[in-house]
Amino acid sequence: MLSIVIPIHNEEPAILPLYDRLTTVLESLDRTYEIIFVDDASTDRSFDLLANLVETDSHLKVLRLRRNFGQTAALAAGFDEAQGEVVISLDGDLQHDPDDIPGLLAKIEEGYDIASGWRKERVDNAVTRKIPSRIANWMMKRASGVELHDFGTTFKAYRAEVLKDINLYGELHRFIPALASFYGARIAEVPIKNIERPNGASHYGLSRTFRVFFDILTIMFLLRYLTRPMHFFGKWGLVGVGLGSTVLLTLVVEKLMGRDIIVEHGPLLVAGALLWISGFLFFSTGLIGEVLMRTYFESQGRRIYAVREIRSRREQVFDASR
Repeated sequence: MLSIVIPIHNEEPAILPLYDRLTTVLESLDRTYEIIFVDDASTDRSFDLLANLVETDSHLKVLRLRRNFGQTAALAAGFDEAQGEVVISLDGDLQHDPDDIPGLLAKIEEGYDIASGWRKERVDNAVTRKIPSRIANWMMKRASGVELHDFGTTFKAYRAEVLKDINLYGELHRFIPALASFYGARIAEVPIKNIERPNGASHYGLSRTFRVFFDILTIMFLLRYLTRPMHFFGKWGLVGVGLGSTVLLTLVVEKLMGRDIIVEHGPLLVAGALLWISGFLFFSTGLIGEVLMRTYFESQGRRIYAVREIRSRREQVFDASR
């Protein structure tokens, strides 16, 4: 079964054309499918149009969120509702062409866990979208070690079991491949069309660049130190305590030699004390992080590993005397 998840927010003009094109493509695939629209508290007639479509199409399901939670939350709601073995997400503004779905599915059928769309020829504004996107993609590639040209597009296909290992929050939906790489997901990239938005204005602008930067730092920390936070905080704690102790011991020696360290080295004394205290706080943060990490995994029964498959050959030995 194939599940299509589409988050929308005030996309009234695009809904019917998208539904028609999507249905045409899915019917041609000759496989069971479902379409899940997630209405992120639209204020136009988006939900009314979808509610009418539900009455005529048994493949269609519509979720309406209580308020505008954002695209990541809308995608998470759709993923939780999806029943398919393969889940495809795409935007609801007609910038993603449903005709590219077979190409994504082909990569999944080759054995990949994620087929990620690549907007190879972008039609977006160079200043507000293209340049910031290239910088962000380069940073994300370096931070995650995942060789993708385009992390930002929503148009991706996933094996359902991959999504079960990932909890989405904030605005991390664009970095699902990086998060999935933690569990060893096999990822492929598929060139897709990038169509100019036919109606309305984009919900994203240059201000999103700063949020993306913070998300990249979050992903970098999660991938490298999620299960061992002390390795990050302990390192800087050691630096702080080491430098602070060196400064303070030097000043103690000078004090024992009869020098007035308050008058001669007052700022250095304060700096040494601050370094030592900050180092101690880093150590404490690392220890708290270790406790929280263990609580997170153990309380939810989550594993720090993911099994791709298990093969076994068992032979039963019977006692002939019985």
